[in-house]
Amino acid sequence: MAVRPFTEPELVVASHNAGKVREIRELLASFPISILSAGDLGLPEPEETGTTFAQNAQLKACAAAQASGKPALADDSGLSVNALDGAPGIYSARWAGPDKDFARAMRNVEEELRAKGATKPEARGAKFVCVLALAWPDDHVEIFPGEIAGTVIWPPRGTQGFGYDPIFLPEGFDRTFGEMSAEEKHGWRPGETTALSHRARAFKALAETCLTG
Repeated sequence: MAVRPFTEPELVVASHNAGKVREIRELLASFPISILSAGDLGLPEPEETGTTFAQNAQLKACAAAQASGKPALADDSGLSVNALDGAPGIYSARWAGPDKDFARAMRNVEEELRAKGATKPEARGAKFVCVLALAWPDDHVEIFPGEIAGTVIWPPRGTQGFGYDPIFLPEGFDRTFGEMSAEEKHGWRPGETTALSHRARAFKALAETCLTG
C-alpha cells in the first residue's frame, strides 16, 4: 500500500501525557499544522491491550482518529533494559503506578537490576524505544519506529524531560537525557541528517515520509 502524505491542517496528538504532548508539539513546530491533544478534546484513554509498542501506538491513534473525526498521532514508548529481559518495555508507564510516580519507577528499575547483580555499566545496557502511529478516520495507518541505545545509571541525574530520562545515559554522551535541554534531546529540524532521541528518530522518519516531499 502506498504511503499516504499528510495534508490536513489539524492533527490530534493521542496522549494525555503532558510531557509527550509537549515534545511532539515541539517536533511539529516547523510544520503548518494546528495541534490538538486528546486531553484538550476530552477523549477517553483506550486500554492498551497490545503486546508491542507498534500495536499500542496504532490502537491509540485509531481510537483518537475515530473519536475526533480527525487524523491522530500516537506515541508508544518506553525503556527496555537488557538485563531485565526488555522490561519495563511496553509497561514502562505502569511501573510508575496509577499516580504516575516515575521516581518510584526508576527505583524499581534500579532494585531489579541490583537483584540481578547488574551493578557495572557493561551489565546495564538499555534502549529507549518509540513507535509513532499516524491514523486517519478511515483507519489508514502509517507506523514509524525509532530507538536509541544507552546505559541505565544510578542515582538519577537531571530534572529535564520526563519519565525515565534521568537514569538513561545515551551511548556516546556523558550526560543523561534528564540533563539535556529539549532542543538538544529532540531538536531535529527538516533537512537535518541526524536526530538524537528515540522520539526524534521516529518523528524524522514520519516527517520525511509523510510531511515533506
